[in-house]
Amino acid sequence: MNMLTSQSSKNLAGIMLGFGIGAVNTLVLYPYFFGAEQQGLVVFLLSASNLLMPLIGFGIAQTIIKFHSSYDASHQQGFLSFAVLLPLVITLPLCFLAIFFHYSIAALLSVENPIISKYTWVIFSVAFATAYFEVFYSWARVHFKSVGGNMLKEIYPRISIFLLLSLYALEIISLDQFFVFLVGLYYLRLIMMMIIAFRIQPPKFNLYIPTNFKEVLRYSFYLVLAASAGSLIIDIDKFMLPQYNAIEQTAFYAVGIFTATLIEVPGRALFQILNPLVAKAINTNDTGQVASLYKDSSINLLLLAGWFFLLVNGSIESLFELIKDKGYGNAIWVVLMISFAKLVHMSSGASNTMLINSKKYHVALILTILMALFVVFGNLVFIPVYGINGAALSTLLVVVVFTYVRMGYVYHYFGIQPYNRNTLYAFAIIGVLFWAMSFVVFSVNPIVSILLKSTLITLVYGILVIKLKLSSTLNRIVENRIKSKW
Repeated sequence: MNMLTSQSSKNLAGIMLGFGIGAVNTLVLYPYFFGAEQQGLVVFLLSASNLLMPLIGFGIAQTIIKFHSSYDASHQQGFLSFAVLLPLVITLPLCFLAIFFHYSIAALLSVENPIISKYTWVIFSVAFATAYFEVFYSWARVHFKSVGGNMLKEIYPRISIFLLLSLYALEIISLDQFFVFLVGLYYLRLIMMMIIAFRIQPPKFNLYIPTNFKEVLRYSFYLVLAASAGSLIIDIDKFMLPQYNAIEQTAFYAVGIFTATLIEVPGRALFQILNPLVAKAINTNDTGQVASLYKDSSINLLLLAGWFFLLVNGSIESLFELIKDKGYGNAIWVVLMISFAKLVHMSSGASNTMLINSKKYHVALILTILMALFVVFGNLVFIPVYGINGAALSTLLVVVVFTYVRMGYVYHYFGIQPYNRNTLYAFAIIGVLFWAMSFVVFSVNPIVSILLKSTLITLVYGILVIKLKLSSTLNRIVENRIKSKW
């Protein structure tokens, strides 16, 4: 657990910094200098590229993590070469289709909002750069070197947006130039990730084909479907909203989603290193390690996500008071519903990671596809009636139900489940504090109110978690920090 704790802590710091920069972009620069319509345009284009990205990457990023540790040292390099070249088989035909049908695709996507048609080229360009970034990031992660790639994944895009928004606000660049530079910065990130990966293990590209080629190909095919469905779950709301509502509503929804996504910050940090550790434990049949990783990840993620849940929802009204356009305040219920969905998902720990890296990976695919279908169906039902709240409600219902379905299958297959008495205590503490904070109102400046509530929540929640000893890992970290200072 030392490696897990160490790299997760570094990744968490990077992700927190990235979200801090993202908060400035989302809550200040976009609303004040870009406007809701153009913010909605950026959100739509990047969401559409995320939907396309898994198909271009052909599931290779996760395939590298799954199979790398199963090869001996003499074949690992050849496998990496194979993994890098394989997605090109998918990408080249897609390039041709994207060019040939560009105008038809643009017309289809811009029926409700014509501004989209001019920038559809951004979708494929960003999708390709992101797909190959993930491939080389996995190259580094299988060597348990995740920090540098995590910085590029979490901080770099937000700094890029920050710089471009600042240049736009100063009228140094136009909207057209904004997108040209944005795409260029994504490709610069890809090059930087390649350099990091090649320093960890220099490339020796060859025409090596793994002996288990069919198994690798089958797994990648399953993963591309699962990843596509997973991207659908994450981004389909922002893709579908402009088809029913003015694109400004997509901007309001995106701000709500961004704010709620803070809940999963600890999980994003932990899974960067947890994923390859689980894959290695499963490949070596270390069932004890798998069970330990599962249970520890569940309670620790629940407690950390619970803290973020309280911080976000305890001050959400004050946060939206800071935004000039009061239309963004319509996303308060979006924040609550999505953040609760994230909290439940975090409590399941490494359940999905265990399925993806096991022989039952096809079950993860089936569940993810079913989730995607239900989200789309829910959006079709709820968005026309409730708008952005309908999109959030659809996601909430699907995520909560399928999180427990997945945990049930993990228990059936592995014979372990992560919940215990401390899990119930954790949920109870989070619920009671959330209810209590709704009665705490500070009639001061919104920023001061956020600081006061955050401090109060942190103190009360932290004391309860430590005193009740809900997590031995967190208690040990606190004790070590206290000892180091004394």
